[in-house]
Amino acid sequence: MAADEIAVIGGIDTHTDLHQAAAIDTVGRHLATEPFPTGPAGYEQLLHWLRSHGEVLAVGIEGTGAYGAEIARFLTTKGVTVIEVDRPDRKARRDNGKSDPVDAYAAATAVLSGRASGIPKTRNGIVEAIRTLRVARSSAVKARTQTINQIRTLIITAPAAVRERLRGLATGELIDALARSRPVGDLADPDCAVRITLRRLARRCQRLEEEIAEADADLGPLVTRAAPRLIALPGVGPESAGQLLTTVGDNPDRLRSEASFAHLCGAAPLPASSGRTNRHRLNRGGDRQANRALHTIVLVRMRHDQRTREYVARRTAEGMTKKDIMRCLKRFVAREVYQHLPRPHITAEQLKQAA
Repeated sequence: MAADEIAVIGGIDTHTDLHQAAAIDTVGRHLATEPFPTGPAGYEQLLHWLRSHGEVLAVGIEGTGAYGAEIARFLTTKGVTVIEVDRPDRKARRDNGKSDPVDAYAAATAVLSGRASGIPKTRNGIVEAIRTLRVARSSAVKARTQTINQIRTLIITAPAAVRERLRGLATGELIDALARSRPVGDLADPDCAVRITLRRLARRCQRLEEEIAEADADLGPLVTRAAPRLIALPGVGPESAGQLLTTVGDNPDRLRSEASFAHLCGAAPLPASSGRTNRHRLNRGGDRQANRALHTIVLVRMRHDQRTREYVARRTAEGMTKKDIMRCLKRFVAREVYQHLPRPHITAEQLKQAA
């Protein structure tokens, strides 16, 4: 059979400097495997190599959110269907061994068998810009929390003269007071050393707060521009909306239903029934950062949204626990968020085909 009459499915195991590619036909026969350098020239060579074996139906890529992000973008722009492949589980690795060619073939066979069918994020729009900006903000928030914890710990172990003066101050007042201080004395004196260290940590905290404020000033308009309907929902702020948009990506149409979005956010209830017990439990899978965003929205609504407060009161009177109430509220919020995500218009015929 001529090469152009063969239908080919590719698999790519991604790394920093080299991508290992494999090609199989539609009955699963291994055709070839070859490493290619990362970079525009290497991507061109990889695609030409795949097409030299026949018509490329799809390519499964492991790590489309990391090392495989650029090759996934490249193949998509060339009209190749890209499928996101999860890393094989431990049992499969024990059975089949571990090497780059083995992983590349596993990616291709996962596409052929239907085990892998997810569409990767395109990472080429405003949501990708939001994700990138949130990286710096998240690390600044984490560093600020760590700095405040270090300040509190130092105060606990500081000499009494320092500890008593700072005890009882709120965090903001504490940071301002320490940053304004002018400690003097011998550095060999523990009292002087702790005062100097506390001032340095307080000033670091102030710099981090300025960095967070700058990030918020950039992210607020971007999130509103990307999803004005989402940001208008009760309890949804720029941070929560930014995380939910990041979880979905620039192509939210890859999620075929609000149930799939709930599963992605770890908000879909899982059955936990046994015998005469009929109940559901929290889903501890999915994107935990997206789940945290839903959790934040629920907490805000439980405090400030009258509709949510009435729901909580009614379900509490029925004997439902607070954990189960919040699970139900997360599921409801996930459904509402999905309906307000920015996505291209989908016709009824397309929805029918997707179903």
